Amino acid sequence: MRPDVSHPPKTMSARLHASIAALAGVCAAIAFTFFGPWQLAPLVAWDVMAVVYVTWVMVTVLRLTPQETASLAGREDPSRAATTGLLLLASVVSLLAVGVLIFRAGQAEGWVKLLQVGLGVISVVLSWSLVHTVFTLHYARLYYTEPVGGVDFNNEDERPSYLDFAYLAFTIGMTFQVSDTSLSTRELRVAALRHALLSYVFGTVIVATTINLVAGLSK
Repeated sequence: MRPDVSHPPKTMSARLHASIAALAGVCAAIAFTFFGPWQLAPLVAWDVMAVVYVTWVMVTVLRLTPQETASLAGREDPSRAATTGLLLLASVVSLLAVGVLIFRAGQAEGWVKLLQVGLGVISVVLSWSLVHTVFTLHYARLYYTEPVGGVDFNNEDERPSYLDFAYLAFTIGMTFQVSDTSLSTRELRVAALRHALLSYVFGTVIVATTINLVAGLSK
């Protein structure tokens, strides 16, 4: 069934969301340099940017109806290049966060050590959340691109909303597989494969390393 796109809801584009989030991150980093080590300012910038972007996107899209989701799916999802860039940036920042902790935390003492550990762990968590948020938007765009369909949510009476796609994205992010949904198009299966592989890296390498590091520092 073709989605109703006659009355699209008014909302900012994903590009504008990202731009405002980036500006918030830069401002936070500049402010942080007056109170903490300037070397940690990039992590602060990333954390604030990720918080603003993820929160803004989730608050904006998760309340939308299936019809509104169909109207916005293409516009809310970043372009292919932007999506890839966000994912790579999230991965690199997470790895850098862990690397910074390993290299610097052992040399620091007191509140500085706690700050480094906290920022590193928070950066990993926020990067993980950003990855699945981006894939939530991506799955919605793929589904509502003609011909509409490709994911079976076991509900033939209602079109899926962004909340359904968030369920799909975070399920793959936490289990590396789909659960009670099925994918019927090659493009969606390829996207899910990339998503699962990236999630596996976060789950088994980055998060595990961070937990081990925190455990080691607490001894």
